[in-house]
Amino acid sequence: MVNVYGDLIDKETRCIHYHSALDIIALKCFACRRYYPCFACHDTYERHTYVPYPMSRSADKVVLCGGCRSELTIAQYLNSAAACPVCSRSFNPGCKAHAAIYFQADSRFE
Repeated sequence: MVNVYGDLIDKETRCIHYHSALDIIALKCFACRRYYPCFACHDTYERHTYVPYPMSRSADKVVLCGGCRSELTIAQYLNSAAACPVCSRSFNPGCKAHAAIYFQADSRFE
């Protein structure tokens, strides 16, 4: 079972910051390799700020669908049509607007 940390309000990875019906993903921080529903939850509980995953590691499983608990790669998530490729549950399309927080285009961490 995959653990999700933070201020969760349900089993589908919604948190006190993002809790619409479509907010069902958690993302893994590159520094601590832990899943959090959002960067704000992460920064509350960790001693470091959220570190985005390098896009060069697009095959790494770093997105968790709260609907079916499937771990997705960066590529699977970014190439999805705003829905889980495993269970077809819809994701919040607004999450992709925050992609720069969760995924880093350069390779400064490798």
